[in-house]
Amino acid sequence: MKKKEVPQDKSNLESANFRELCYAVDDNGEYTTAHSTGWDPKKIALDNAIEEINARIADAKNRVIKGETSPIEYYMELHKMDVGILASYVGFWQWKVKRHFKPSIFKKLSDKTLNKYAEAFEISIEELQNISK
Repeated sequence: MKKKEVPQDKSNLESANFRELCYAVDDNGEYTTAHSTGWDPKKIALDNAIEEINARIADAKNRVIKGETSPIEYYMELHKMDVGILASYVGFWQWKVKRHFKPSIFKKLSDKTLNKYAEAFEISIEELQNISK
């Protein structure tokens, strides 16, 4: 496609001041780069993914409030991590991170362990222990 025809459709990427680098043909017929704020098919896919992420975050928060899981799971979802990624950040086995999702286990965690999670999420231990703050 020609550089002038690179799509500039409105998307969530644009609101984050993010632009995608694309290849296009310039006026001389040579390949060059051009920035795009997105195009409709990509926007639809991105919007669907963001909706799903937001639903997972809300579900995790509700489960923390109900006492069904620990705040670790909520912050993991909020930071768009999975158990494997979080385990690598905190230096624990995945089974141990999953175990820390249990509210009864979470309440017994040492400050050292809580600090590892707080550092991974870039929050304080107090924020980790109380998601309403």
